[in-house]
This record gives sequence, C-alpha cells and structure tokens, in this order.
Amino acid sequence: MIIPRVTISKEAAQTVAILKEKYGDLMFHQSGGCCDGSQPMCFELGDFKVGSSDVCLGEIEGCKFWMSKDQFEYWQYTQLNIHIAPGRGASFSLEIPMGLRFLTQSRMFTQEELGNLTLLTYAD
Repeated sequence: MIIPRVTISKEAAQTVAILKEKYGDLMFHQSGGCCDGSQPMCFELGDFKVGSSDVCLGEIEGCKFWMSKDQFEYWQYTQLNIHIAPGRGASFSLEIPMGLRFLTQSRMFTQEELGNLTLLTYAD
C-alpha cells in the first residue's frame, strides 16, 4: 500500500473546493518560517514560482503540495496533514479573506510506512 506524504482533513478539503470554484486550479507551498511562520500557503496555480530548490510531496484535492528541499530534510520522516482553522494567517494564502488559515500537523512515519511512501517529484 502506497502511503501519501501529505493528506488533508475533510474540513480543509471543503475549503479547497470553495477556493477552486473562485480561483480555478490551485497549488500549495509549505512556508519555511520567518514572516509567515511555518504554514501551508494556497495559491492560484503558477502564482508561486517553484524552482530547483523545491520538491513536490504529492497532491491534496488535485493540488500539488511543494516544499523547499532544505526544509524537506527535516520533515522527510513525517506525514503532513493539512487542516483549516479560524483565524488570520500572516501570509498571502487565498483562504485569508475567508477568516481562515491552513495549518500543518505532522506525525512520524512507522518503519513499515517508510518503505512504501509516494515518490517525490522535483521542479524543472
């Protein structure tokens, strides 16, 4: 059984559906800290430029989920689960005007799961 590196809660998936209706195709990038803290940010597809320093962990609700390679070094043994919560995030993420913010919770993979993870893809 293939284990996804990133998953999404039912409530967050509903928010993604609303955002897709309004904006079309979307993408996520896990912020690495600083001004945005460390939160997943949702953009219209192509509005955030990924490059050779980014890796795609998989897809949630048909949206690619990206993270910098450097940050992935720290998170490679964890599964990320994307949630939604009331509040104002400090970013340019599309859910902010809705009074919501995406957030990431993580858990460590088991030894068995580590051998069955989805493959990573890299930006061109």
